[in-house]
Amino acid sequence: MRILVDTDVCPVNEIIIQPARRRKIPVTMLIDTAHELDDGYSEVITVSRQADSADYTLMNILAHNDIVVTQDFRLAAMVLGKGAKAVNQNGLVYTDENINGLLMGR
Repeated sequence: MRILVDTDVCPVNEIIIQPARRRKIPVTMLIDTAHELDDGYSEVITVSRQADSADYTLMNILAHNDIVVTQDFRLAAMVLGKGAKAVNQNGLVYTDENINGLLMGR
């Protein structure tokens, strides 16, 4: 298990890093070239600024037991479709039961 973070839309990176470090859970942050990140713990993958670059990269490296932190409902739906877990920065756990309603309300 590892935590993958869609950092371009995630304002809580440090809140993720501290408990992950204590529990020795690997964290991968995906950012685009407009951002810089070095928290001293997580792996950082920098992608191009093209639309959805971070999403495509994340989906290519995602494993079944990973946890993804994102505000993006569409990305969360794809994560669930791959059998992984998804949560937003406020702690909302995306599920098969709530994702369709979230997508429709978008």
